[in-house]
Amino acid sequence: MSHRSGPFAINQSLHEALLLHRQGRLQEAEKIYRHVLKAAPDNFDAVNLLGAIKAQLGQMSEAHRLFAAAVKANPRVPQAWLNLGQALLALKRGTEALDCFDKALALAPAEVEALNGRANVLLSLGRPREALEGFRQVLARAPQHAEARLNSGIAHAALGAFAEALAEFDRAVALAPGHPVAHFNRGLALYEVGRYAEAADAHARALQAAPQHGGAWLNRGRALAALNAYDEAITCYRRTLTLRGDDADAHFMESLALLTRGAYRDGFQKYEWRWRRTGMPAQAERDRPLWLGDAPLEGKTVFVHAEQGLGDTIQFARYVPMLAARGAKVVLEVPRELASVMARLDGAAAIVVRDAPPPAYDMHCPLGSLPLAFKTEFESVPAPIPYLAADEQHLQKWSHPIGGLERPRVAIAWAGNPNHLNDRNRSIGFARLAPLLAAPARFVGIQRDLRSDEAAAVAGEPRLTYVGAALDDFADTAAVIALADLVISVDTAVAHLAGAMGRPLWVLLPFAPDWRWTLAGDMTPWYPTARLFRQPALGDWDSVIARVAAALQQYVAEA
Repeated sequence: MSHRSGPFAINQSLHEALLLHRQGRLQEAEKIYRHVLKAAPDNFDAVNLLGAIKAQLGQMSEAHRLFAAAVKANPRVPQAWLNLGQALLALKRGTEALDCFDKALALAPAEVEALNGRANVLLSLGRPREALEGFRQVLARAPQHAEARLNSGIAHAALGAFAEALAEFDRAVALAPGHPVAHFNRGLALYEVGRYAEAADAHARALQAAPQHGGAWLNRGRALAALNAYDEAITCYRRTLTLRGDDADAHFMESLALLTRGAYRDGFQKYEWRWRRTGMPAQAERDRPLWLGDAPLEGKTVFVHAEQGLGDTIQFARYVPMLAARGAKVVLEVPRELASVMARLDGAAAIVVRDAPPPAYDMHCPLGSLPLAFKTEFESVPAPIPYLAADEQHLQKWSHPIGGLERPRVAIAWAGNPNHLNDRNRSIGFARLAPLLAAPARFVGIQRDLRSDEAAAVAGEPRLTYVGAALDDFADTAAVIALADLVISVDTAVAHLAGAMGRPLWVLLPFAPDWRWTLAGDMTPWYPTARLFRQPALGDWDSVIARVAAALQQYVAEA
């Protein structure tokens, strides 16, 4: 083929190149585009189409350079701005991309792909509400636009509207049945609404289309773990790690699975990956070495710092006396709510409130790393119960309002932190406790925070003395627990506190329990005075309440 410099030869060459381009013969098309550009360096079509080839090949930096040249050659073509915007979006230059899509829409206000590209940029910039409005405009013009359906679902999910997200993902899957990203995001939404078996199936469908999709392997594992299918979950996590060996989320999720199965040696080793998992806040810089059991402690000051929730802090505080027994001076950092009750913990030379400057120290250790440092096995969990107790001042404070109640006195807590990731599964609505409250006992409500629809029901329950709102901190809670005969609680800090105090404790557990409660049985090595009541199926609190109510009737009869 000869490529003359005249207009007719250029047009003919471009026509031939475009045919090759459409046939997927990209190298041949690229060669012709480049011949055209030698003859006419500012030819808009050649530079724009060459940019499209580079974008198809994933060479986005080169595509961006060419699309920028195309816009310079002819800034009145909407498609050129659209192409440049897509390249900038791929290069994560969102603000510049948004400007390009705005310019495309100024030239062609109804251009669907420009509307869609602009919405995609807004989504990438963390502006899902604005993105959602953009996707609505796209779908009003093109209801069968699968990408817009998918990304509309992602925007809904970013806003926490998981039911709406799921509806959009369902529509996206109907439009593109083999689209792995649609199935993957559908699986994420199903998990968020508690439909774990369907979530596992959705991720399996994603993997049928894309077997190397590490995220689908990881999240299929999460869904299986929520179904107590831990062997299969671990297989998924390990498959993720073959694809993405440094994936902290996969390591961390595997650690929880191992711990739940009682494999503490490997589980606590992998538990150290928690510092790098998604969403973990940046940790404070420490200028002293980390202690994980490998250095002598005699005469050393060890700073032990809380890192997670109140329950975790209470659970792992049992190791503080063990540090002191090795000759360490232990400075213990705890959340403010626990400072008073922890002041009575043996082995703690000083208590500091979380985020307050600690005194000078030689080494440090996060509380959650102490089981690893002490080489804890399932069979050797240290349980020096009690290691926490109520102080005399708080006992006197509560002796009249609680000590004057008839017995048996049963302290109850039915919900945890509403912001906890697993709150949907582990908390119980107050109304469901009615069968339990029928027992001939005096109930003491130590639930500190009531949900918006519970206050009237709690106030109107004659068998319940509610004191939760008057509990200033956990020293108050400890005193009420000490004055009660029995504590009944869901999996929250109250359960840990009662267990650490050695009080009679009944814990109501969801179908997939937190790792410390293991998978089966009615006992836990962490709290020997606890009795566990487990859901037999997902969401089945009614049968749990019925069993607890029956056990309570027997407890009262024997009291």
